[in-house]
Amino acid sequence: MEEIKMVDLNGQYERIKREVDEAIQKVLDSTAFIKGPDVKAFELALASYLDAGTVISCANGTDALQIAMMALELKPGDEVITTPFTFVATVEVLKLLGLKPVFVDIEPGTFNIDIDKLKIKISSRTKAIVPVHLFGQCANMERLSAFASEYGLYIIEDAAQSLGCNYRFSDASVRKSGTIGTIGCTSFFPSKNLGAFGDGGALFTNNPILAAKLQALVNHGMIQRYHYDYVGVNSRLDTLQAAILNVKLKHLDEYNRARQSAAEFYDNALGELKDITIPSRSKFSDHIFHQYTLRVLGGKRDELKNHLEKSSVPAMIYYPVPLHLQKAYADLGYKIGDFPIAEQACHEVLSLPMHTELSEEQLYFITERIIEFVN
Repeated sequence: MEEIKMVDLNGQYERIKREVDEAIQKVLDSTAFIKGPDVKAFELALASYLDAGTVISCANGTDALQIAMMALELKPGDEVITTPFTFVATVEVLKLLGLKPVFVDIEPGTFNIDIDKLKIKISSRTKAIVPVHLFGQCANMERLSAFASEYGLYIIEDAAQSLGCNYRFSDASVRKSGTIGTIGCTSFFPSKNLGAFGDGGALFTNNPILAAKLQALVNHGMIQRYHYDYVGVNSRLDTLQAAILNVKLKHLDEYNRARQSAAEFYDNALGELKDITIPSRSKFSDHIFHQYTLRVLGGKRDELKNHLEKSSVPAMIYYPVPLHLQKAYADLGYKIGDFPIAEQACHEVLSLPMHTELSEEQLYFITERIIEFVN
């Protein structure tokens, strides 16, 4: 059996090596490393895939979140609601812009924002909500959109872990993750479902006025050469990464199906085990399993992690400390017990290997080691 990896980027590359190498060589031959034709080609291809009005690429997913907030002209002191159970990028950009993060607890099953707890967090300073579509499935965007409309709030979707996920509305219409709110943001970090060979990110919007502003902001605020209408940033997706992503985009649905197949194997093997809770699925969203995250009950999470690692099975904890209890955000004034569901999740979650190259032999070995531990 081949070595089990948390993410197998090499195996994925080997399957598409010829396509990727040809795309890279064309860029090298052209020497158009910044704003080359592959960048626009990728933006158009991704917009078509997502059925989004406009895709604006940028340097990384963190920049995408920051640029979205800049485009909406959020001001220092404005409040933005999100959850404390997410990667730090979601919140650090708020602090960098002088905005105030306001946390709402998560749902225990999906780990996504608990919309029932939003209303008590609204104040006269609230301007936006950032739902994080965690681990590969969407928050309840239909309810969230209605809530945002009622209170006149922007929605900035953090879709870094859910690119390609379908959301189904009650009227049977379907939209892709990241295309439902005011602006959607994603990351092309190499381990993402659609990952580059370096950093990269993108923003999506169906608003043409916002699209034009976003396109300027990622390029120093420039509308036309050497004419600056906004204070912008330098955040561009380079041509090599765009060329690679254009190849990999053609395989994204295949990659997501492979992850779903691996998740089904895990479900069938682990679904009835004592003290193990497999990932829940919402009725309105696909799950494309950026991570396959268990809840390990009874205080046994770290024990199971150590047991797996002794058998050369990697496992990761996303996330061990919620953001409201991190030293960098102590000034927000939160304390232990403020968000009990998120805090409990931090003590129970354990993510298993999840990528496109997992073999049935590897999946069997991983699940047998977990069964062995439980029994």
